[in-house]
Amino acid sequence: MSKNTVMKKGLYPGSFDPLTLGHLDVIERASELVDVLHIVIADNPKKKFSFTAEERVEMIKKSTAHIPNILISYTSDLVVRYADKHSIKVLFRGLRNIADYENEYMLYQFNKNLNPNVETVVLFPSSRNHFVSSSSIKELVYHDADISLYIPEQIIDMVIKKLSKLK
Repeated sequence: MSKNTVMKKGLYPGSFDPLTLGHLDVIERASELVDVLHIVIADNPKKKFSFTAEERVEMIKKSTAHIPNILISYTSDLVVRYADKHSIKVLFRGLRNIADYENEYMLYQFNKNLNPNVETVVLFPSSRNHFVSSSSIKELVYHDADISLYIPEQIIDMVIKKLSKLK
């Protein structure tokens, strides 16, 4: 890359509690659209987390080792402020259903008002991941059901061990 070339950076925020194959699907596809993809574990005061921020970083690292152009971090600040601090202009979001649409549209409006320089790009999940959510994974583990179709194989044991303790 020459000195005059601007590196395209993107940001994919989420709570990732735990990371699912749906998240990984978005990460893999978004990483192909930018030079560097920041995966940001965003603090959400409305959520009660099962995994610590450190555990979520570890899950993402284990599951994305095959993707060379990602950076994993954590923020307790607004995602658009993180984007501004790191000169990121593209925010990736996954959109599974109508409920997600309503929430993401509201977030888009807030983000655009806070930082008009950041553009949101919506990626739809592949058909096998459109119904997967972190909360459904927690429920499956609670009922001792197989989660291998929904979680990256590198973290299945970690997820089961942690969530089984929370029963």
